Amino acid sequence: MHVPKGAKPLADLVSKAMTPACRKRGFASVDIVASWADIVGERYGTRVQPDRLIWPRQPELTDPDAPPQPATLVVHTDGATALILSHDSGQVIERINMFYGWAAIGRIKILQKPVQVKQAVQRKELRTLTRSEEKKLDESLEGVQNERLREALKKLGAQVIAKNTDQAA
Repeated sequence: MHVPKGAKPLADLVSKAMTPACRKRGFASVDIVASWADIVGERYGTRVQPDRLIWPRQPELTDPDAPPQPATLVVHTDGATALILSHDSGQVIERINMFYGWAAIGRIKILQKPVQVKQAVQRKELRTLTRSEEKKLDESLEGVQNERLREALKKLGAQVIAKNTDQAA
C-alpha cells in the first residue's frame, strides 16, 4: 500500500492531541485511557471510566533512584458497579500495574456518577486455517520448548494468518 508523503496514521494524531489533556488529569499518556477496556476486562471496560491519577507528594529528602509512591486512580461508575468494583479493586489494580510494568497504582477511588455505557466492539470472526497453513505454523513453532508459550504463539499466529489472508482476498 502506498502512503503519500507526509500522511500520518490517525492513531498518532489522536494520541498527540489527547496527551496534553490526559497529562492535566495526571496520566503520563493516553495509553491507559485508550486501552482501558483491554486492561480491566469486559466487566469494567464499558461501565467504569478512568478520570484522573492523583500522585502523592514526594518528600525532597527521598532517594532520587527510588520509584515514586503509587498513585490513586479516580474512576467514575454507577452505584451497582461501584459495589462490585470495590470488592474487585485489588485485582483491577494488579491488572493496571501489569499494564504499566510497575506498581503505579496503589488504590482506586470510586466516584458514583452516571456513566454512558459503551457498547463492546464486536470483532469479526476470523476464518479457520487450511491444513497447509496449520502445518506450516506448527513447523515454525517446533523449536519452542515451553508448552504454554507455544500454544499462545500458535493462537496469535493463527489469528495473524487468518486476518492477513482475509485482507488480501
